[in-house]
Amino acid sequence: MNKIFSLQKKADIPVLRYFLSIMFIAVSSAAVLAQDPVLKPSTIPGDVVSVNSDKIVLSTKAGMLNVNLTEATIYKRVDAEKPSLKTATDATLADIKTGDKLLVTGVLSSSGNEIPARAVYLMSKSDIAERNAKEAAEWSTRGISGKVTAVDAAAGTVSIDVRGISSTTKVVLTPKSDAKFLRYAPNSVKFSDAVAGSLGQIKEGDMLRALGDKNADGTAFAAETILTGAFRTVAGTVKSVDAAKNEVVITDFQTKTDVTVDLSSASMMKRFPEEMAQRLAAAQTMGVSGSRPGGAAAGGNNGGERSPRTEGAGGQQGGQRGPGGIDDMIEQFPTITAADLKPGEMIAVSSTKTDNDARITAIKFLAGVEPFIRVAQATGGRRNGRAVDGGFTVPGLDGTDISQ
Repeated sequence: MNKIFSLQKKADIPVLRYFLSIMFIAVSSAAVLAQDPVLKPSTIPGDVVSVNSDKIVLSTKAGMLNVNLTEATIYKRVDAEKPSLKTATDATLADIKTGDKLLVTGVLSSSGNEIPARAVYLMSKSDIAERNAKEAAEWSTRGISGKVTAVDAAAGTVSIDVRGISSTTKVVLTPKSDAKFLRYAPNSVKFSDAVAGSLGQIKEGDMLRALGDKNADGTAFAAETILTGAFRTVAGTVKSVDAAKNEVVITDFQTKTDVTVDLSSASMMKRFPEEMAQRLAAAQTMGVSGSRPGGAAAGGNNGGERSPRTEGAGGQQGGQRGPGGIDDMIEQFPTITAADLKPGEMIAVSSTKTDNDARITAIKFLAGVEPFIRVAQATGGRRNGRAVDGGFTVPGLDGTDISQ
């Protein structure tokens, strides 16, 4: 039930208290109805497609659902910032608009496409947007992301590398006493798919995103929310393209084996402009900070962290994101599809780690990356004297970000 009011658009912003409280709403509602075992009540979340005086059409995970309304139907509004049944206030049918999020309780029909509503819990689209804006501002000023380099179970700390295009900052993260841990699910970077985690699950090489407080020089971080996941990056030459299946087969430039890449759920598919890729690859070769296009310093603090729900894996440079940052730049690149790919061109892709190395599900997918791969080949897959993930580094892909 962690998806009850989860927006599926890129603009959605996660917050842990919201995730847990919504689970409570679903469980509590079901518990109340379950007192009558004969009725076999259901608790169903969804998005409002249309609404009239006697019926709401709801888009749910199982498909369209007709929510039949009666004079006995109860309407409640749930606070988007502090969702809880205890604080739900009275609402009316007139308050419900297209695009709002609802949780409906009642006895589902045998056909599965109708439900006479006993209660309708509303979280409005406008309330969610307002909450998102507030949370985005918080993540912008109090967020950090990076790659885990060490976990000290005895001390209860996690060390991470916060990487820029050609510079790295080491940060020691200490969970606060009431810190919440989440772990991303396989082949998913959606916050709504995340499950409860623990410090013990965090491993060297994981990607970490946290919300909390930095010390004065940015080398220590007290975390109140910690999200982690195991991700991988792969680069190779396109061998074949199946646009109908939305798949591409590449030959991994490191292992020389074929890898099938499923593009169906990719959060981003872009192509690097040739000149820009060459410039950034040259900066890697020099091993100096260089300059971002437009004059912003590479790898610096550009005004904050993008919220987890707005990101895909491997997308953040320097653990920061603000106007002029690498992600803003990449978002302006041409968007591509499988049909735009040609055999022989070189691509790079990020995905979650699974047991099947021969097939991966793309999270971020970048074409036009040949200059970066050539640099990796020339340097033996090392960066500033250190080995890098996948043997290559592609800005916007190379493992300093996880999330939606």
